[in-house]
Amino acid sequence: MDTMRERFTASVSRLLDADPRLAVVLAEISADGFREAARRHPDRVINVGIREQLLVGAGAGLALTGMRPVMHTFASFLVERPFEQVKLDFGHQGVGGVLVSAGGSYDWPAGGFTHMAPGDVALLDTLDGWTVHVPGHADEAETLLRQAAAGHDKVYVRLSLQANAAPRPVTGPGFLTVREGRDGVVVAVGPMLDNVLAAVEGLDVTVLYATTVRPFDGAALRAAADRASLPGGASDVVLVEPYLAGTSSAAAGDALSDRPHRVLGLGTARRELRRYGTMDEHLTAHGLDPRSLRARIADFLTRLTRTSGAETGTGPGSGSGTNAGAGAGTEAGVPTGARSGAGAGGTRTEAAAAG
Repeated sequence: MDTMRERFTASVSRLLDADPRLAVVLAEISADGFREAARRHPDRVINVGIREQLLVGAGAGLALTGMRPVMHTFASFLVERPFEQVKLDFGHQGVGGVLVSAGGSYDWPAGGFTHMAPGDVALLDTLDGWTVHVPGHADEAETLLRQAAAGHDKVYVRLSLQANAAPRPVTGPGFLTVREGRDGVVVAVGPMLDNVLAAVEGLDVTVLYATTVRPFDGAALRAAADRASLPGGASDVVLVEPYLAGTSSAAAGDALSDRPHRVLGLGTARRELRRYGTMDEHLTAHGLDPRSLRARIADFLTRLTRTSGAETGTGPGSGSGTNAGAGAGTEAGVPTGARSGAGAGGTRTEAAAAG
């Protein structure tokens, strides 16, 4: 099976042949994959070298002329390093383009922390109007890339070496219901789906699959929460994201703001993991392997009785930490970040990451 990045270079190379509006801007990364496309379209495949601010600035300049730029490099060099250019050259100038990243949060541990961007989606959340796709399979990546290339808006496509064994239908921006249950809702983002399905085997939970996380499909989450609501209409939601833990917790909390709810955000830790190793070892270290996910999800769903008031929030400022809400800490031995729970009209957000 080809990787998402290999599918990206192949599919966008074909799109260059079909769409004269399309242009590709590179910063050395994946230049070999576009060699033939550059030979056929030397004016529309541009390699600016290892100059990531120029990568984004040149793409925005092409957009100002009516072109549809596709800019590509590792996530840390596409979103973090040239963030000012993303913010101003695209956002402030009101033009669209497609950012396509590789590397993600932990894909290339040998590259070290310079080549990891677990905060990329959270960073784009500070800007207006970005659509964010996180495919979980090369087939899904191709579909989302084709949609992005045909549009006019600002799109970020986050590719990964981690992939699910089989693709799922990508028919629109909404969440896909993979299975239904009564004891809670688990949202699996992109390449986390297979690990989530293995983790919740035997648990009576709904699993939603998200390949588009911005805009966040609050309507689908509400509908799933309605079907899996606890006594009294309360909802338990777990978000499993392949980037910074809790990135989507606020969006989930907003979707459920008019009902009692708890939201557990699982993802990569804020604390830097100073190890090389393999991608699978990094997943385990972040608690994103099936065994760790099973323990963390089951603990969250069973920690409190359905009538207990211990998890009741006291308002949006309840912050993170223990059930009592007193600062950051751990619950039942599970390191926590930002947990969301709304009891008597209040909300709390909690993002848990393995320590």
